Order: sequence, then C-alpha cells, then structure tokens
Amino acid sequence: MATPRAVTKAISEPYPLTADEIRAFRADGYIHLAKVFTNDVLEYYEPIISRVTQQYDPAASIPLEDKDLYGKAFIQLCNLWRHDAKVKELVFCKRLARLATELIGASSIRLYHDQSLYKEPSGGITPWHVDQQYWPMDSGKNVTAWIPLQSTPVEMGPLCFGRGSHLKHIARDVEISNESERMIAQTIKKEGIIEIQKPYAFGDVSFHSGWTLHRAGGNATKQMRKAHTIIYMDGEMRLKTSRNLNQENDRVSWCGDTADGSVIDGPLTPLLYRNR
Repeated sequence: MATPRAVTKAISEPYPLTADEIRAFRADGYIHLAKVFTNDVLEYYEPIISRVTQQYDPAASIPLEDKDLYGKAFIQLCNLWRHDAKVKELVFCKRLARLATELIGASSIRLYHDQSLYKEPSGGITPWHVDQQYWPMDSGKNVTAWIPLQSTPVEMGPLCFGRGSHLKHIARDVEISNESERMIAQTIKKEGIIEIQKPYAFGDVSFHSGWTLHRAGGNATKQMRKAHTIIYMDGEMRLKTSRNLNQENDRVSWCGDTADGSVIDGPLTPLLYRNR
C-alpha cells in the first residue's frame, strides 16, 4: 500500500531553522525542536517501526527482570531501514537530513545508521555517556536525531543533556555502564555543567552531537517509551583507526571495506542530502 501523500509531503518539505537555532545547537551540543513531524507522520510510521523492532530484535521477548543493565535501559534494533521499505522512507527523508546538514554546517550529509530504542515500563536508566566513543570517525561533525514516537513526559525517560559538554573532553573513552553514570555525574557537578531534561510533545525531535553527554531516566509509566534515532555524519567523514573494541565493532558493522583515512562511503552509509 502506498504511503499517504500527506505523509510523503510532510517528510520531504524543509523545516524552517533559524540562524539563532543553529548557533544554539553548536554552543549547547543539542537542540530540541517543536513539531518537526505532524501527528499523521508519527501515527503512520510508529506501528511499522514497532512491528519491525518486535520482529527482528530477539531481546524484545526477554522478560525485563532477566536483562542486564544495558538490556534494562532499552530494547534496541539497528538498521531498521534495511528490514522495511516504509522505515527507509523516514530514515532517508529530506526533512531530517536537511536539518542535520544545516546544524553541523556540512555541504552534504550521510547516514551512519538508524535504530529503535524502546524503554519498557519500569525500564531502567540509560547511564550518562557520549555516543562518539563508539564511532570510528575522524571529526565531530555528526548528529543524532532522537524521535520519540509518542508524547514523552519526564517520568517516561526522555533524553537529558549536559549543556555545552561537547566542548569539554569528558568521558571520551568511557563506554556506557554503571561506572559511566557515576563518574560522569560527578564530573558534571564538578564542572558546573547544566543538565537539561524536558518533556517532548508529540512531533518534537531533538538533535545532539556525538560528544554531547546525555542520559535518560527510567520509565516510571505503564506505557512503552518508543523512540527512533537516526545518526548522521558529514558526507565527507573519513574513517579513523579504531581506538577501542567498540569502534572496531562499528567499523566492521557499518564501514565495510573502507580503508583508514578514506571517506566512509559504502552501501550502508549512503548520502542523504546535499546542499545545492
């Protein structure tokens, strides 16, 4: 069945981004944008994303009490766009890709990967961490779109950001864990970094840099917290030599035969948008 024309139109049209918003993103390391998507868009794609997540993630059927810290934080499935053509429409959409390009100041934007992050009722916290600890990228010109698939009050566990933390070298070699939660929380307090956590209305989307400290609280509601994320990188991003096992795993998973120092340009990392 064809995607409704109103949905296709909505994910293709530009979202008006101001110069002040771009400056704020680069200073703060994140931005929370209102009504990036209409209700029609999310109501159309949410059931599809949820079905694909349930179908392809074996951990989705494991009881919460039997999971480790990472598993209790969220159900996670990567590269949904490869499983379903409808999800690919959203992941490849020009509305988000253009926003990512403008925010990081690139001439083009490339997909790194997408993923679903579902936090179950009574699901645990997502500890403080930085995403780029996992990525073998040679610059910080990347950004993650966090797309909640329902309105998300604070008690459901939306993202919390450390404002301006991407400009500091904090925990860049620390993987997500109980230790990262403890150590980063102490450092944030010591450095006087302001924590920002706000509810998301239906249709809101946030973007954050790969070096921005962030976490999420537990889900204290009886409803699944459903979120879909898309990681973008500069269209000219080059592969750097892996510094840890996480980066080596990502190199193998996403970067194919790309040689160190070369542009990460493979079948899993297509160009999504280019400024004219």
